[in-house]
Amino acid sequence: MATQSTVKERTDSKVTEPRQYHVIMLNDDFTTMEFVVEILVDIFHKDPATAESIMMMVHKNGKAVVGKYSYDMALTKINAAMSRAKAKGFPFRMTMEEA
Repeated sequence: MATQSTVKERTDSKVTEPRQYHVIMLNDDFTTMEFVVEILVDIFHKDPATAESIMMMVHKNGKAVVGKYSYDMALTKINAAMSRAKAKGFPFRMTMEEA
């Protein structure tokens, strides 16, 4: 006579959230305000009013946090913005730091 026994294995699995990074836009004296708003709307998906507000923070404070993303997403957005700026001849700069 065969008996079946069930063995339950206990596993402790911890799901860790990916690290988040702030994307920071830096001010310069040559990149137009219109271009900055365009970047914020097109690449960072901000509504025009929010984009205008962030652009003014960058202008007045020298920099502003644009958003918080995973490392890969932050890098992708920064590269897209920098490529567009380079194509238009602007010295536009962005960076990121761990949130």
